[in-house]
Amino acid sequence: MASQNTPRPTKAERTAQARDKARQMREAEQRKQKRNSLLVRWGVVAAVVAIVAIIAVIVASNQRGDFPDAGPAPAHGNEYGGITLTSSTELATTEATTVDVNSVDTEAAPPAVPSGVAAAPEGEPAQVVVYVDAACSHCATFEATYGDQLKEWLDNGVATVEYRAVAFLDQPATGNFSSRGANAMACVADTAPQSFLPFVDLLFERQVPTGMDSDALADLAAEAGAEGAESCISDGTYRPYAKYTDTLARADGVGGTPAVYVDGKAWDNTGDFVEFAQPILDARA
Repeated sequence: MASQNTPRPTKAERTAQARDKARQMREAEQRKQKRNSLLVRWGVVAAVVAIVAIIAVIVASNQRGDFPDAGPAPAHGNEYGGITLTSSTELATTEATTVDVNSVDTEAAPPAVPSGVAAAPEGEPAQVVVYVDAACSHCATFEATYGDQLKEWLDNGVATVEYRAVAFLDQPATGNFSSRGANAMACVADTAPQSFLPFVDLLFERQVPTGMDSDALADLAAEAGAEGAESCISDGTYRPYAKYTDTLARADGVGGTPAVYVDGKAWDNTGDFVEFAQPILDARA
């Protein structure tokens, strides 16, 4: 049988074939690079989504109140959940301590007056204790009406003023603003005690029904002079302390805010507070 010879491609054909093969290889490489680029982009997107999700979980946790039952008290925080002003720019010194919600006896009958509320020793300034809630509109009214008088008593050495911040009005709609506000008060006391009273003033002066997020609270703290409180506020460092204060107040029979005591005597929230308090202060003179 005669063999069949395949004609050899011409030079022009070989050149065309080589160009076609090069084009195919180039297109294949471009497709590969495009796929790799897309994979990188989707990888970055996935990483960003994961980071956002983690941040969202942390923020949601901070707002919901998923915090331990035990934790440190802030500097100047006492065993009753209070922070005591000895002047408008100074806070009472306290020993470092920790608190635990589980140490509070919630089954016992409440005492006649809350824990740690009593007439001050003879020769000492009178004791004023004020239970407040950051979301309480009546507390804002009390501060607006009597804040200057409290400051005058403080700076004249007539009385000390102890704030105990509770969370009676916590609710999901405000991201548990009452607890976050209490934490912010503790953070300011811890980081910038001289700014505590200015922060309390601003907290109630700027109060809104929807509450404030942590960034707004940190801005308020900075405006009051506590620039270093930001991370404490955003991290909820003293939320366990705020939880303890709230639990103890309820166990002690505090049923609403503001609840105000002067030398162990309770103001009934009717009539003028100064008219109630001044005779008690005068009796100590």
